[in-house]
Amino acid sequence: MLECLAHASYQRVETVYEPGEYALRGGILDIFPAGAEAPVRLDFFGDELEQVRTFDPTTQRSEARLDGFAIRRALEAPLDDDAVSRFRSGYRVAFSTGGDDDPLYESISAGRAHPGMEHWLPLFHDGMETLFDFLPDDVIVALDPQAGEAAEDRLSMIADYYGARAEMAEKPAGAMAGVPYRPLPPTQLYLSDGEWRDVLGRAGLREFSTFDAAGDWPDAIDLGGRPGREFGDVRARPDDDVFEAAADHIKILGAGGQKVVIDAYSEGSRTRLMTVLAERGVNLRAAPDWQDVLTGEGPAAVVLGLPRGFVLPGRVAVLTEQDILGERVVRRHRVKVRPENLIASVSDLNEGDLVVHAEHGIGRFEGLETLDVGGAAHDCLMLVYAGDDKLFIPVENIEIVTRYGAEGGPGNLDRLGGAAWQARKARMKQRIRDMAEALMQVAAQRLLKDAPRLEGHPGAYDEFCARFPYDETEDQLRAISDILEDLVQGRPTDRLVCGDVGFGKTEVALRAAFTAALAGKQVAVVVPTTLLARQHYKTFVERFQGFPVKIAQLSRLVTAKEIAQAKEGMAKGDIDIVVGTHALLAKDVRFRDLGLLIIDEEQHFGVAHKERLKSLKTNVHVLVLTATPIPRTLQMALTGLREMSLIATPPVDRLAVRTFVLPFDPVILREAMVRELHRGGQIYYVCPRGSDLDGVANQVTDLVPDARIAVAHGQMKPKDLEDVFQAFADGAYDVLVSTNIIESGLDLPRVNTILIHRADRFGLSQLYQLRGRVGRSKTRAYAYLTLPAKGKITATAEKRLEVMQTLDTLGAGFTLASHDMDIRGAGNLLGEEQSGHIREVGVELYQRMLEEAVAEAKSGGGQDVADEDWSPQIALGTEVLIPEHYVADLSLRLELYRRISRLAGDDEMEDLEVELIDRFGPIPEGVRNLLDVVRLKGSCRRAGVAKIDAGPRGATVQFRGDDFADPAGLVAWITQQKGKAKLRPDHKLIYTSDWPDKESRTKGVRYLVSQLAAIAGKAAA
Repeated sequence: MLECLAHASYQRVETVYEPGEYALRGGILDIFPAGAEAPVRLDFFGDELEQVRTFDPTTQRSEARLDGFAIRRALEAPLDDDAVSRFRSGYRVAFSTGGDDDPLYESISAGRAHPGMEHWLPLFHDGMETLFDFLPDDVIVALDPQAGEAAEDRLSMIADYYGARAEMAEKPAGAMAGVPYRPLPPTQLYLSDGEWRDVLGRAGLREFSTFDAAGDWPDAIDLGGRPGREFGDVRARPDDDVFEAAADHIKILGAGGQKVVIDAYSEGSRTRLMTVLAERGVNLRAAPDWQDVLTGEGPAAVVLGLPRGFVLPGRVAVLTEQDILGERVVRRHRVKVRPENLIASVSDLNEGDLVVHAEHGIGRFEGLETLDVGGAAHDCLMLVYAGDDKLFIPVENIEIVTRYGAEGGPGNLDRLGGAAWQARKARMKQRIRDMAEALMQVAAQRLLKDAPRLEGHPGAYDEFCARFPYDETEDQLRAISDILEDLVQGRPTDRLVCGDVGFGKTEVALRAAFTAALAGKQVAVVVPTTLLARQHYKTFVERFQGFPVKIAQLSRLVTAKEIAQAKEGMAKGDIDIVVGTHALLAKDVRFRDLGLLIIDEEQHFGVAHKERLKSLKTNVHVLVLTATPIPRTLQMALTGLREMSLIATPPVDRLAVRTFVLPFDPVILREAMVRELHRGGQIYYVCPRGSDLDGVANQVTDLVPDARIAVAHGQMKPKDLEDVFQAFADGAYDVLVSTNIIESGLDLPRVNTILIHRADRFGLSQLYQLRGRVGRSKTRAYAYLTLPAKGKITATAEKRLEVMQTLDTLGAGFTLASHDMDIRGAGNLLGEEQSGHIREVGVELYQRMLEEAVAEAKSGGGQDVADEDWSPQIALGTEVLIPEHYVADLSLRLELYRRISRLAGDDEMEDLEVELIDRFGPIPEGVRNLLDVVRLKGSCRRAGVAKIDAGPRGATVQFRGDDFADPAGLVAWITQQKGKAKLRPDHKLIYTSDWPDKESRTKGVRYLVSQLAAIAGKAAA
């Protein structure tokens, strides 16, 4: 099996996430077959395959059973020894030269995949075959309408592409100098025009046409179908009701004897269409399938998902959801991504990382060490402190070790046993406590204020929702429900909606704005850039067509006269919704009755703008939309000081943007641009500085002479800038060379390649936002982040780029914000200083201390909050470790140790046991013992037990701080034990019992600790 996978070019990894990967762990073999929707898990017993199941690559949990599956080749080009040998000899023959100067030749010779190697596919094989080589001679070939024209265009594009490559290969100097590039002639890769026509000539040919072709084709057959009614003309008229027009058309069809069918994309959209059409006098029945449509009585609504309707004269007329509402995009069900899975990787621990021990301060993690503890093997984390002192932490106590995380790092490691760390932590604790109390006061003040209760109009709201051209994702519906529930509470809401680019945050805002506007309140939508204001304004105007809502725009792209009219309308209450940039924050802007403030991409607003936003927030509802929240906002959400809705579920038809971080290479960039242009797309080329624009534009002209290039930057006149963007959006230009002015929110589905010049000069959030400008359709998008070909970049820039290349999955914006908090620190929550005090104690410990302080402040200080700065040490004289033969990868073992140490309750413990068996096979003894120890930790914490050592003759118990919550209760319990328990002068409890084996010892310690926890619990009550 492993030889088969290697031959099929599958890559062996520790954990399977992507197609073309496999992992072997004992008797468990995970494979992600190429072309499969989900990876599969094979469970072997010896050489016998017991079962096959699919599994979720995010959670790694098994799901459905399978009877079988297919292993397809992971790469088009094989990389086995024979194929590599054929490639090497074929290369030398084809190009009459060795390939020692060619990175392609070098990679293939070493058995490594190389980007674009499929362009040399004939060199890997003895001969190339087409689909027609496998079909019988009497095969019938059916061609769609205009297939001939499409074939001609394709052949022309292949010839142009080869010509461009050949020209690039022959270029003696300039941008291409010194870079070998040797393309194969297209005749070796593709059928020629003559070969294609010959194939069609031998086959039985059938051609379909949407036109009446009886005159041209004597043998033509009329299949009877005709295109149905499409309501684009009605949608284009703002004052017309498309649903009224559809209802009238259905009545006419029914009166003419046609059976009328309405086809929807989903159950939800069918229900909405049935509701709005019933309000207009057309009652539809819900048909389960097409057969029921044909046999049932009366007009019906069915869920088929057809793109366009049709008419069979005298029989049936089908109207589709797309006919009525315009182009629809189906988002099929997608497995929900849990927020905790999104941010889990931020806390990964690696050798050499700076870490913070809650009691001993900042040290350096140097890996796992297996020590002999009480005669049994025990995995421990090794931390190194000042003076090369070492501290070993049992793996079950890993939760008291956190990553330092903050950028820069401290000057020195702490000294074991030194007083400096405790003093530093105490100071920080007091600062955080003061800050938490101040934040609670701010939050409490908002709760005490009144805000308008904004309730929607069900009928109009359903009609508004029906215009949304997608099926809502589960997360989206939850976010919408959250904000609508907030709006009826009667107190000001302050909700953060965090969702990746293109995941539907704007729709949440639209529905909230609709509810507020129809409740008679004004809505302000504040965005950071003029271009985003223009785009949102267009979106709002289109969606609110036909409703009694007046919308205005305030930005540099609007004339002074229009701005004056908008301000007057806002003050009088004539304007219901206004979309604007920071122009909306001017002191002369007044609202008659503002009810909802929507802030998009808050991270782009400066200090002064945020102060003005605070003044607008008084007694109004606030909705903040962002893909990558600023660390301070994210932290407020994570600590529960701000409501948050996370949209983490991507649409199924959305593909992750492929991200490449590379030194500037003109060959690769030219290939990227030519490929995008040949598939009919457009390109962004973004520069960090305005001074770079002309040089980059000239370079693009040099690399792709036929490309139509436009330049845009923020210093242009507003009218000129809008003209450039409108022309680019209309397809008048192929490449837009710009500064990061395109960063915020622009939605152009045809732009699917972005090149970022000197990516090291951009921030993490900027890079993420820029990459989010592409990949907004079903087409695979590409992002190329280029670095200087020579010269070093800063360590921080390198870390940012590593994160960008790692986070190329959909829905990573929340993860990225967590990484950003990890790199930069969260800052002071009440001020603007991003670095904050985090350098004192590191990011994770700071976050934990803040959560404790907030919990304490919420309880009013009258309730004890669990102190997380300690972890009970439990020694049962048993082996405690995850063996290497069970989980070979160190980082994965550390991740499991961290997860296990944080388990709370039997349900979580059982879930993890199931997962371990599922992923890695039967649980070894050392892991079972680890789980037993972790089960005891909760009881030890409740009992205040800092340390317990157990052996064959009993146990020694040390209480935290040598103090017990109820000394009298403890003495009474000791008396009841009749000599089995006694308290030594050093305050340690000695418990004597006969525990000869592991099982009796674990059971005995569990009983002992539960007794002590019960006594302590009574005292606390």
